[in-house]
Amino acid sequence: MSNYPQGLLDFIQQSPSCFHAIDIIKKQLTANGFLQLLESDSWELEAGKSYFVTRNLSSIIAFKVPRPDFVSFHIVASHSDSPTFKIKENAELEVSRAGAKYTQLNTERYGGMLCAPWFDRPLSVAGRVVTQENGKIQTHLVNIDRDLVLIPNLAIHMNRQANDGYAYNAQKDMVPLFGDGCAKGSFLKTVADSCNISEKDILSTDLFLYNRMPGTIWGANEEFISSPKLDDLECAYTSLQAFLNASHNKSASIYCVFDNEEVGSGTKQGADSTFLQDVLGRINSAFGRTREQFHMAVASSFMLSADNAHAIHPNHMDVSDPTNLVEMNQGIVIKYNANQKYTTDAVSAAVFKNICNQAGVPYQSFTNRSDMLGGSTLGNISNAHVSLNTVDIGLAQLAMHSCYETAGIKDIDYMIEGIKAFYNSCISMDADGIYQIER
Repeated sequence: MSNYPQGLLDFIQQSPSCFHAIDIIKKQLTANGFLQLLESDSWELEAGKSYFVTRNLSSIIAFKVPRPDFVSFHIVASHSDSPTFKIKENAELEVSRAGAKYTQLNTERYGGMLCAPWFDRPLSVAGRVVTQENGKIQTHLVNIDRDLVLIPNLAIHMNRQANDGYAYNAQKDMVPLFGDGCAKGSFLKTVADSCNISEKDILSTDLFLYNRMPGTIWGANEEFISSPKLDDLECAYTSLQAFLNASHNKSASIYCVFDNEEVGSGTKQGADSTFLQDVLGRINSAFGRTREQFHMAVASSFMLSADNAHAIHPNHMDVSDPTNLVEMNQGIVIKYNANQKYTTDAVSAAVFKNICNQAGVPYQSFTNRSDMLGGSTLGNISNAHVSLNTVDIGLAQLAMHSCYETAGIKDIDYMIEGIKAFYNSCISMDADGIYQIER
């Protein structure tokens, strides 16, 4: 086993919210010599140097440009968010009956999660608060790093049909318990104390529940890894390791992590925003290249849209496609969909397979059953703004959108090696449908 699985668990442990994930990525990039840019500043870029820029503190794009006359952009994109519960403004709920009192936190669902795994496990709160201090609006990251809340199940004695299937009501069944009656009025103070600010300075919040259960490596031969947020921090982590350790002198390497994929990407920091288009355009302009040269580079460019895939389930093999079955520890998953929920087509799949074959990295194919709708991801959404050849890939996992998911140990290294091979290549377009791959 390499060091990467434990590195992934450490990365996730330090990423209780999308804001923390981006903060950890920033720190790793800075430690590797990357320079931070601001969208509000003028960009003066130098060939051979490395840069990154964030948007909303929840999305990031990093890039390495080896020379001004680069041929193409090599892009890998993943996302920072996971299904969870967002804490509403005026969060505290007091419930009482005949003198018995509890304090709850009012929440709403973020994304399409499996509800059942959230019950009866220690949870806490992380995200950001926005304050007014010294005449400025300031953002502070929040992580209340202790077991703080819990969503209790209703005992089987009071719901004898609980094991026969249950339709969860997010406003009634999924509300976390914060404390007894004495806890009323203390939530914002708890938040403020966690980041050493004054409660009175807080103007607004973006706070979310997160699962406190640490990740683990397990199985007969320690072949599995389980953790919160594998979808999609596993892809964010593996693509970052590859990005830091690979490049080609003719292509600009681009690393992207977008927010809000789980709710459709339709935000200023999502894949359906202008973020990627803006950054690529500014890179082009900063090196004195023309708009024509930008379009030429995009025509030869390639994106890996990296978001995890469904492994065949040992208890429910019938829900998988009969011929495209993907397994954990069997390599990178290439995802297909006839209705273009995934961007993969014959050209993009062939290019990526060629790169994997040359690197000795195994891959497998995924499609949904024809009578079952699947999910979508950020590749086709991003392509509406920057149109380029894209393949949707991921790693096989079980229990997607649970608050505790499972994947394969070997696939972590396969993904890193496959993406390194991608960044170590330069793809150029000779004609529509004809491409060269230089290594």
